[in-house]
Amino acid sequence: MFIITADQVDSRHLDDVAGPTMRLLNERYGHRLALPVDRNAGDEIQALVSDAGTAMGIITDLTRNGEWSVGCGVGGVRTPLPEHTREASGAGFVAARAAVERAKSAPLRFALSGEFPTEAPLAEALIELLLLIRSRRTPEGWELFDLIAGGLTQAAAAKALGISPQAASQRARAAGIRTEIAAIPALTAALARVDTDAG
Repeated sequence: MFIITADQVDSRHLDDVAGPTMRLLNERYGHRLALPVDRNAGDEIQALVSDAGTAMGIITDLTRNGEWSVGCGVGGVRTPLPEHTREASGAGFVAARAAVERAKSAPLRFALSGEFPTEAPLAEALIELLLLIRSRRTPEGWELFDLIAGGLTQAAAAKALGISPQAASQRARAAGIRTEIAAIPALTAALARVDTDAG
């Protein structure tokens, strides 16, 4: 199982975004969650999922704007599951706690820990490469990314943005959009191997 624990950055001086973020994630991932995203304590939220694809989606969502330190723990969870994520326990939650504490001082505010950590460092390093690309993306690059990720072709996205196909191509290249889209399946597979290692 994958447990994602996220702690809001500089929450003492910024508005609390835990509530809106929880609602967004619950709406976006719905039935793919093992339990609804929950507020763990104060400005910290937690998600529990069983598949690596959903975990990757939540990781990329939470790390997009720099609002969260994000730790992903991989490992066992005690069953039967309780009603709320904050009431769940197990080795995976211990790993998630270790990960989010490391994430608070990590350059990209992300860390990954596994119950049995053979594959975790490799997966973490690969995911960090993607997060580095995303951290350098301009607002214009995100605008194009969101349209393409939403299903539009690059040509259709260019038309929607009122820019030329050539300008869209340059923007996509600078933003690393095709690189990200191509890399996600491999990164998801690397993350899944951490769960296999833990299981």
